[in-house]
Amino acid sequence: MERLRRLLQRLDGRGYGAYKDLRGETFRFPAFTLHMDHIQGDPFAAPSRFRIRIPWEHTGLPSWSRTPNVREVALRDWVLRRLHGTARRFALHEGSGKSGWLGVDPPGQEILERSGCVLDGDVLEIRFFVGLPARGRRILGRVAETLLIQHLPRWVEEAVMFRPSLSSDLRTHVEVYEDHRFLQSLLLDRGWIAFVADGSILPRRSGVEDVPLPSPPAVPWTSPPELTVTVTLPNAGEVRGTAFPRGVILIVGGGFHGKSTLLRALERGVYAHIPGDGRERVATDPTAVKIRAEDGRRVAGVALSPFIADLPGGISTRNFSTQNASGSTSQAANILEALEAGARVLLLDEDTSATNFMIRDRRMQALIARDREPITPFVDRVRELYETFGVSTVLVMGGSGDYLDVADRVVAMDAYHPRDVTRVAREVVARFPTGRLREVPAPMKEIRERIPLPGSLDFRKGRREVYLKARGVHTLQLGTQVVDLRAVEQIVEDGQVRAIADALLWLSRNRMREGVTLRELLRTVEALLDREGLDALAPRAADRVRFRGVDLAAALNRLRTLRVRFKDDHAG
Repeated sequence: MERLRRLLQRLDGRGYGAYKDLRGETFRFPAFTLHMDHIQGDPFAAPSRFRIRIPWEHTGLPSWSRTPNVREVALRDWVLRRLHGTARRFALHEGSGKSGWLGVDPPGQEILERSGCVLDGDVLEIRFFVGLPARGRRILGRVAETLLIQHLPRWVEEAVMFRPSLSSDLRTHVEVYEDHRFLQSLLLDRGWIAFVADGSILPRRSGVEDVPLPSPPAVPWTSPPELTVTVTLPNAGEVRGTAFPRGVILIVGGGFHGKSTLLRALERGVYAHIPGDGRERVATDPTAVKIRAEDGRRVAGVALSPFIADLPGGISTRNFSTQNASGSTSQAANILEALEAGARVLLLDEDTSATNFMIRDRRMQALIARDREPITPFVDRVRELYETFGVSTVLVMGGSGDYLDVADRVVAMDAYHPRDVTRVAREVVARFPTGRLREVPAPMKEIRERIPLPGSLDFRKGRREVYLKARGVHTLQLGTQVVDLRAVEQIVEDGQVRAIADALLWLSRNRMREGVTLRELLRTVEALLDREGLDALAPRAADRVRFRGVDLAAALNRLRTLRVRFKDDHAG
């Protein structure tokens, strides 16, 4: 620590480039060691990346917070939230650009595996960012001394060093995560696709704020009797709630009564949520994928024929590619790609679906002959997806009663109160037959797997061999290629996009060779992350967040340079 003090005093007033003398240095403090991995080039550049390593016994953190092993993810998440919540108090707002900044990657409402805090045996490692102080391009060595010698140890003491007063907060955090993981395992065992506990608060404050709407006016969830179950969780004990069974689930109701709010909660239920979020005990099958129409996306070699027959002009859809997909072709591709990636549940909302893909009613069938319509509507495949492939669907529908014919369960949202109206729906079906004809030219026999071809990914930009850049949760740049992720709605944090970029680079260097299917690539990455963590993709990175395999597949599929061949196409 004293050596660092002398170095900073010596650097005071020099040009900013002199800060590079600190790169790779390690300094011993009384409670931890400080490692300086990257030094920024100027005060306006991305902040410097530092690490601190603290022996586990010095943190005072209780052993129950990391055992069983599943709790470790929540513990690391909790530590980073403590660091983020207290960082502003210890930053120094003096100098140019990011001078005096101190912090970690901001976490959202989900409890996720994060690279900013790791347990390396009996050492807790914190990775964070520092804006090394300067005025213009002149080093403010004395300010840096105050920031690193005085404020940094106090920040660590406040955020990381455990005190008995924090015990309840930490215990709640790790137990909520552990209960959610247990709930997800119950789903598979009991034949459910989702669970929503009574008392859950599903509405959000606004479309851009993912925090819960206060209650009132938010209406707590209350289970309809027909779907009510009681589960026993490891920490919360007996919890009453709604179990959504496998099959085809229709969510109906008037406008603004909570249909899309419920679907959104199920969509995010693939992740655990922090205490107080309102969705702590909302759990969804971890492979569930939100599907929507996506006009303009690129499609690379997808067998669309289960949904779209050959197009006018003799264009085959058994191996379909386009640079500018329509709403219907993009939605069909999104479904088939999700199934290829291993999705067991599809989530759809009519508001974001292509109408002509979802339904063709009796009158339109009479007007336009079947041999003039290449689209097989989703309503005619949804049961087949479940009965043949075991893929369930949750569908928000307020405008077409034709889906009542194929639904296993119908849940009506009435002023945010759910009601099971399956029996009534079946009576309606019997009383008001639509006369609609099922339009399926042939059974759907398989999901054709594809093999991404070597050379599909090019990370070069200018003189740089590798250029990766995440811009929020919606945009990923690989080399000169920009990947639009706006329709991949279950990516919730920027750090997931960065980690997906790392995974694509790792695959291109290690596994993307002739003969390896996309699904095998996903399994390889997920096994690697389970075994070695996010450092396997980006060693010592401070801002990576664990993603799902289905979302990695979605990013790869939207890359405009992707080339594929089918696994069963031996001719290539």
